[in-house]
Amino acid sequence: MVSKKELLTEHVAHVDVKAFDSRPIIKAYSKMSFQARNLARASEIYDMMLADTDCAVILCLAGSLFSSGLKEAVRMMVENNMVDAIVSTGAVMVDQDFFEGLGFKHYVGDSRADDSILQKNMIDRIYDTYIDEEDLRTCDMTISEIADGMEPGAYSSREFINRMGEYLDEKDTGVKSVVHEAYKKNVPIFVPAFSDCSAGFGLIHHQTRRKGKDCVHIDSVKDFLELTEIKAREKDTGLFMVGGGVPKNFAQDTTVGAEILGKDVGMHKYAVQITVADERDGALSGSTLKEAHSWGKVDLSYEQMVFCEATIALPLIASAAYHGGNWRKRKPRSLNKIF
Repeated sequence: MVSKKELLTEHVAHVDVKAFDSRPIIKAYSKMSFQARNLARASEIYDMMLADTDCAVILCLAGSLFSSGLKEAVRMMVENNMVDAIVSTGAVMVDQDFFEGLGFKHYVGDSRADDSILQKNMIDRIYDTYIDEEDLRTCDMTISEIADGMEPGAYSSREFINRMGEYLDEKDTGVKSVVHEAYKKNVPIFVPAFSDCSAGFGLIHHQTRRKGKDCVHIDSVKDFLELTEIKAREKDTGLFMVGGGVPKNFAQDTTVGAEILGKDVGMHKYAVQITVADERDGALSGSTLKEAHSWGKVDLSYEQMVFCEATIALPLIASAAYHGGNWRKRKPRSLNKIF
């Protein structure tokens, strides 16, 4: 049988969107049809968000993004004030980003691999990417360790993830991380379904060991309230959504949430979504932004769907925005400080 060492050899490399200028290809795409033109339009709208200094940009992340090599692109966006808040799945922020922040790696794999061999070697597969399950267990226990060091009580995921960033800052592993960068820049990260990842394993370990005593737990309603408060405070907002699911709905719902609280903040002014989901089954991940307008969530003036896989679309859009330079006019909002 092939050994674990033989299977885990080549690390997944993160794309450096500063190393190339995608604006010429984006311009060429704008003269084409189908998803090329849609991608060019999405790039234009994201650049408009950055040029509009009154607009707070909310980045939504779903899917196996950082394990695929997109971590550095997003970290760069946080570092350069191209993002003011993040709503994500737990897998992206914990199993992939915080995991790498601890010094672990994702490995180049094979989508046609024998999964029985992988399972015997404690290797998890995400399509053509491998993860060492033993390293993931360490990540789980680190989450438990962080919870053990906090005062018992209900925390929003934002509060807990901020503590994760502080942990990485204290450990100083030398590995770049979105969670760590967001901690340094006071960019809030929300994970509405926080237990649906390594964080969940770590927290049940923490709570079980407390044996009925007060413990740390996550309050998803507090998450929703805090993000709604950001929307109410900033009023003009733009959504840059990669994937769909819970992060997409959570961020869109803040307009309705603010209305319930008696605050008239208007719909999200700008909205872009990159997805490969189909709209025909009625599910949220593929539902169009025009559909969201019927719910009072997204304005129709500047919205664009891009039906494209994220590893192709996101680097092109991020590179064009970086080299376009409108981010230089933006000041850090440091939204973590308002709580």
